[in-house]
Amino acid sequence: MFGNIFRNYVLPVSTLAGSIIGVGFFALPYVAMKAGIWIMLAYFLVVGGLVLLIHLIFGKISLATPDYKRFPGFAEFYLGRWGKAISLASVLFGSVGVLLIYLIVGGQFLTSIFQPVFGGDFFPYTLIYFSLASAAIYFGIRAVSKIEFSVIVFLFASLFLILISGFSQIKLSNIFLPASGLGDWKAFFLPYGAVMFSLWGTGMIPEVEEMLGKKKKIIKKVIAASILTAAVFYLSFIFLILGITGQKTTESALSGLKNFLGHGAVLICLSAGVMSTFNGFIALGLTLKKVLIYDMGVKKNSAFIITCFTPWILFSLGLKSFIPLVSFIGGFLLGIDGILILLMYQKIACLPAGRVGKNITIWVLSFVFILGIIYEIVYFVKN
Repeated sequence: MFGNIFRNYVLPVSTLAGSIIGVGFFALPYVAMKAGIWIMLAYFLVVGGLVLLIHLIFGKISLATPDYKRFPGFAEFYLGRWGKAISLASVLFGSVGVLLIYLIVGGQFLTSIFQPVFGGDFFPYTLIYFSLASAAIYFGIRAVSKIEFSVIVFLFASLFLILISGFSQIKLSNIFLPASGLGDWKAFFLPYGAVMFSLWGTGMIPEVEEMLGKKKKIIKKVIAASILTAAVFYLSFIFLILGITGQKTTESALSGLKNFLGHGAVLICLSAGVMSTFNGFIALGLTLKKVLIYDMGVKKNSAFIITCFTPWILFSLGLKSFIPLVSFIGGFLLGIDGILILLMYQKIACLPAGRVGKNITIWVLSFVFILGIIYEIVYFVKN
């Protein structure tokens, strides 16, 4: 019985939740500090509900579609070549953007570890991080990308260490401080893209559907449990970091702990952060390289250069701000994915909802995504 529960519920939920919990959560405490904890909680409730609805819709689409397809394949199946072209562009630009985020955050963590000993600035440590990760992608080293579960365990353990080491310094007043961006309309809308980015995991839903085998009908429960698990983890992380660092919370969360916790505890937490981002960079880099080779017909060496050196060039050109990137990818690119999912949903004729009700839902949600896309374009250009 336990084996069935593990196979049918625990494993699919941990797989989907593990894919959702990514580098974006490092941004959430800083965003909560800028916007205020009550506004952040409201965004988790509203945007979290929107994300859950879109994921449930995509779960229906996945059940109604022939197996062994991924997001571009779904878009082509329901929307034709133009749908596949837009989805591939979204995957390409989104993946490059996330690789850049891994590069920025991983470089910050590595700098925080070694700068007190060897000195130097942010750039050389980021170059070391980039060189090692790129070498792993070039040689197709899969061992690192297959230790995701161990990395997540290490990350959770490090957060528990933060709780133990910093428990005496947690102050409720730090959590419920007035928003540092009070009166700034950008701070009010800032959580939208960050929360969207952090909770999104549609790309793994077809994989989870295949894992469920004959139990595919429980995919709704798996999706709901996975998003709830991620949301609870994120909120716990936000309360923990804010409770300790308050208005001194940094963009990447862990770097700001060095003034509050012991050196050993901070070193372990930063090491977990480096491992998490490094593993993520390699796993995503290998995936993007495959997309370029197999879906877009790019030659192997060219695919490697595009995958690794595009984010490095963007970093070298000055795109080093973590929060705007998270917000842009979450609000703009994932907004496009959300609209594509809604258009695919419209194509399914066997849904129990009436056509009028279905169309109203599609257009209302699409309007929300369009507003988010417009805001993120304006915000990103100005920053």
